[in-house]
Amino acid sequence: MLLFFKFLMFTTIPFLEMYLLRLDDKFVYEYNLGLCGDGFSSLKACNASDHSNPNRPEPYGAGVGVTPKEIPETANIKLPCNTTRCQNSSKSKKTVSVTVGLVLASIAVSAVGILAFTMYRRRKQKLGSAFDITESRLSTDQTRSIYRKNGSPLVSLEYANGWDPLADSRHFNGDKQDMFSSFRFNLEEVESATQYFSELNLLGKSNFSATYKGVLRDGSIVAVKSISKTSCKSDEAEFLKGLNILTSLRNDNLVRLRGFCCSRGRGECFLVYDFVSNGNLSRYLDVKEGEGEVLEWSTRVSIVKGIAKGISYLHACKANKPALVHQNISAEKVLIDQRQNPVLSDSGLYKLLTNDIVFSSLKGSAAKGYLAPEYTTTGRFTEKSDVYAFGILLFQILTGKHKITSSMRLAAESFKFQEFIDQNLHGRFFEYEAAKLAKMALLCSHDSPFERPTMEAIVQELANCSSCL
Repeated sequence: MLLFFKFLMFTTIPFLEMYLLRLDDKFVYEYNLGLCGDGFSSLKACNASDHSNPNRPEPYGAGVGVTPKEIPETANIKLPCNTTRCQNSSKSKKTVSVTVGLVLASIAVSAVGILAFTMYRRRKQKLGSAFDITESRLSTDQTRSIYRKNGSPLVSLEYANGWDPLADSRHFNGDKQDMFSSFRFNLEEVESATQYFSELNLLGKSNFSATYKGVLRDGSIVAVKSISKTSCKSDEAEFLKGLNILTSLRNDNLVRLRGFCCSRGRGECFLVYDFVSNGNLSRYLDVKEGEGEVLEWSTRVSIVKGIAKGISYLHACKANKPALVHQNISAEKVLIDQRQNPVLSDSGLYKLLTNDIVFSSLKGSAAKGYLAPEYTTTGRFTEKSDVYAFGILLFQILTGKHKITSSMRLAAESFKFQEFIDQNLHGRFFEYEAAKLAKMALLCSHDSPFERPTMEAIVQELANCSSCL
């Protein structure tokens, strides 16, 4: 505050000099005969003798023989006065003092306010610059280069403020605890991998989940599926059972689960899968000539075989996994990798979810023709309902169409290939293979589940067919 008042003194005096100079001839000094000064035409210039003149009035007191008239009005002396005059003088002095005090206080408050505002603006600019950098969208290559500098991939990391479903040792023994620990992901790094779940990285969304593209620290690209905790089974033992199944799946035709992360703060569970680059099978259906990629016949046969192997693996009971029904097979769930091999997504996912979530997904499945007819009466998913969906997929691969009509089925039954095989192939297919696959599609999509073969039998049939290898 002392520095502030010094500042006021040094900035105020030059202004006073300037305004005194402006007075010039209007400056009244008839009662101030002893004055001298520079820059005023009506005043004599000051010299050393002016300061030594004994008759010169003292600035703060009266000398001997000096009359009050010769004393400047600003001198600090006591004059004879009556009561009223003294009271008015006292009041005026108080008023001047209060006014000066208020002015100084106002100036001080204004100065403090300006200083605080300036500091706030500078701080805001610094924060704004930081946020601009944070919120800038990085390309995949840029993001990958950043993460490579940070170290190891996301494995064997503890939770950060997370919901740890494995904390209760009642459900699993130590061996399974150790097995799960290799699948644990850190929430902070999952958020960083997806650029905090940026909309630009959103791959797809449903009523209960959203999938984002992300880049791990080692540069590998992943797909992060976010599932609301309210959509998962409320019983922790059931949730862990489903999670155990997911981590046990190992097959070349299933999307590999890299790990998971459960966040109490966000109320979500994140499943981290390998990213499959060529999209799903749906993008290869209803392709207009010259506007999209058309799958060659040999590639279609290879895709059929891969899908069959993946579903057969799910249905088989292994030492480390129970028999599992996919429940939601469709063209959207069949992903195509760089080598054009098929991999099934969301395998075993519904073991983590409530029955209500599974039921809500049926409407879309029924509209696309994948829902087995018997579900309307039994209300249950079985291995044979997966077989039915595989039969519809097989028809879609042969015809290159999303919608399978009754006329296509009739053409397949009578082996009228030109009426149901994809016209984009221009006849470049083997009729023997086409007849074999058409018969298989009809059998798998039979209305009666008892007429449908098992997926194991389908895989064997494809393997025994030398032309289908």
